[in-house]
Amino acid sequence: MFKIGDRVVYPMHGAGVIEGIEEKELMGETREFYILKLPIRNMKVMLPIDNAENLGVRKVVDMKAFGQVMDILAQDKSIMPDNWNRRYRSNLELVKTGNIFEVATVVRNLEILDREKGLSTGERKMLNNSKQILVSELILSKDLKEDEVVTLVNATIGSN
Repeated sequence: MFKIGDRVVYPMHGAGVIEGIEEKELMGETREFYILKLPIRNMKVMLPIDNAENLGVRKVVDMKAFGQVMDILAQDKSIMPDNWNRRYRSNLELVKTGNIFEVATVVRNLEILDREKGLSTGERKMLNNSKQILVSELILSKDLKEDEVVTLVNATIGSN
């Protein structure tokens, strides 16, 4: 169980800070929710406490993992399916895991592919969403500003 002030990652949404715990009644049943404030777009999300573990909610990574993410971003792209539809499904599965290293791999691969030959509309949306998820966690792991992290991520991708 998390507490107010904890920095957590909610897969497919990004990282945020638990600002509160509230009880709400839904369909005749009272449940407790974490109130999660996401740094990007100043969005607030209600997350059911009793389902947080099943949803893959976890603590934000530490400084060591931050460096590992930068190493992943600097590498060349991985081998990916040529068919955009298969590539999209494969990348979606990686993002759904909530694992920052998998998300970093998707961001790196799609960004490099975009630079090489462009992306389909669906893949471009996935790149933008994945990058927001990645950036939101990196912001909270190192107490940086959004523009600093975006600049760092963009400069690091494929730099090896």
